[in-house]
Amino acid sequence: MKTFLALFCLIFTLPLFAEPLGVGAELPEATVRRANGEAVTLAELTRDQKTVLIFYRGGWCPFCNTHLGELVEIEEDLRENGWQIIAVSPDRPEKVKEAQKEAQFPYLLVSDNEMNAAKGFGLAFTLDDAEFQRLKGFGIDIEAASGKEHRMLPVPGVFLVDAEGKIIFAHHDPDYRKRLSNEDLLKAVTD
Repeated sequence: MKTFLALFCLIFTLPLFAEPLGVGAELPEATVRRANGEAVTLAELTRDQKTVLIFYRGGWCPFCNTHLGELVEIEEDLRENGWQIIAVSPDRPEKVKEAQKEAQFPYLLVSDNEMNAAKGFGLAFTLDDAEFQRLKGFGIDIEAASGKEHRMLPVPGVFLVDAEGKIIFAHHDPDYRKRLSNEDLLKAVTD
């Protein structure tokens, strides 16, 4: 019961403080890092390219890894419809590089360990000491994963950004176990 209450608090209280961007908003200015550590802006990565931006909690999250793996199944369909996938993680670049190598995702993973993109999209929230320690109790050290002491995570989200940098679809859920299905994502890009 204690574990359930801890997870309930993590799932349903913290992310409620996030205020994600919605349809019609412009791509926020934010710098992220490629797996090799090179700084790049979201605008540079998405310039003149329709983009599926996936925000995930980190390589330590099994729900995130499952979701990223499922995206591989539709990546070709997305490309055929003119879309690229970019997955944004709070993990430091070295961790992103490890994840890319291990999973061999055919799409780009980038590090947002400064949380610039997550803040810009209104997805960032900060864990307090109690919640941070609860995660550590589960063997999850977000400071080690990000290389930062900000104790921030993003609410998982999927945003479709058109070639002009406008958000045309947004999906986010404070319950990190609930993810946009491949079927719904394909429907969103073809509507």
